[in-house]
Amino acid sequence: MIGLATLSLFLLAVLALFLSPGPNMAFVLSHGVAHGPRGGFAAALGISAADLVHTLFAATGVTALVAAWPPSFDVLRLAGALYLLWLAVQALRGGGRLHAGAHAGPAAPVAFGRIVRMALLNNLVNPKALLFFMMFLPQFADPARGSVPLQLVQLGAVLSAAALAFNTLLGACSGQVGRWLQRRPGAERFQRTLLALVMAGLALRLLFLDRPATPVASLSLQGH
Repeated sequence: MIGLATLSLFLLAVLALFLSPGPNMAFVLSHGVAHGPRGGFAAALGISAADLVHTLFAATGVTALVAAWPPSFDVLRLAGALYLLWLAVQALRGGGRLHAGAHAGPAAPVAFGRIVRMALLNNLVNPKALLFFMMFLPQFADPARGSVPLQLVQLGAVLSAAALAFNTLLGACSGQVGRWLQRRPGAERFQRTLLALVMAGLALRLLFLDRPATPVASLSLQGH
């Protein structure tokens, strides 16, 4: 089990991590503005689900196997950039407001589950997030306290829950901005354009991303 002192230090590190601007924050904010609070929550849910997947990969050694293959970083980086560019194009072409089921208006609505899947996949194909979990979580595991993989799962679950709470609040705030914008003329076009620009910007970030020379130092503040 994780000690109370270690858990407290871990939560402080996680809070500092969340307060540092990064791709997840941009993803949640942009979808909150574009689709309201439910859109922000959907993005938060997808990101937290991806955190759990990354945790399981790190705990079982899958991440280490992937990282051991030299081209893996570039493969994930390019795949992630292409996916984000596709999302940018879809944002410009589709638009519409978030809905939970059947179509509810003349504009093409965006399903809640679709945003969850987009956030999940966007996080999973981010090579920096992959390396982050491999480098960050083990710093807080103590072999003297038992199974290290089990400790990694516990730490990852705490991180995922904290991320869900933080990003849900972030999405709710940006969603209120989105609702305010929806009452303004031309709001739908502005929201689509903003979402497309954010997705394209994140894609460019991945395209020009270099493998970190010192993973722990650089990933701990930027990988999430």
